[in-house]
Amino acid sequence: MAYNDLKEFRGKVYSGMPIGGTHVWEYPHGVWQERKVAPDRWEFTFLSEKKRARLAPEGSGALPGTQYHWFILAHQRVRKVDGNTYETVMEGIKYKVAHKRPHWRGWSTDYPDHEPEREFLIRILEEQLAVLKGGDHSPTTDRNRINSLKERTPDP
Repeated sequence: MAYNDLKEFRGKVYSGMPIGGTHVWEYPHGVWQERKVAPDRWEFTFLSEKKRARLAPEGSGALPGTQYHWFILAHQRVRKVDGNTYETVMEGIKYKVAHKRPHWRGWSTDYPDHEPEREFLIRILEEQLAVLKGGDHSPTTDRNRINSLKERTPDP
């Protein structure tokens, strides 16, 4: 199927990459800035250009100028290597909240057939809270999965 063909997943119609598709992105020269705002809380921004690890197939993907709003829930695990270096592993999930095609005046959430951003984010957080309360997702399990992933990844 082509990128922009309509597809269906669990009763929901969508376009874009098919369910199960994958990407590998490289983030050269990324800048992570953070500021401590409470004893156990930081605010951060991350700025980088991301590039495909392999070239995209001809004619695939969104048009240049398309914008996306993603919401990310993630675990970041770090290990101090030396005085100035940390090894970082981040694992999580991301949701497409909205998109804006180059010729559109507004975001997809501005149109009547799309769930408003605020309601969508509340639904995501409520679903993830239910998963955590249900015991299906624990930090120990995550830590074990990250460690096994790291064991398979060669040191630089």
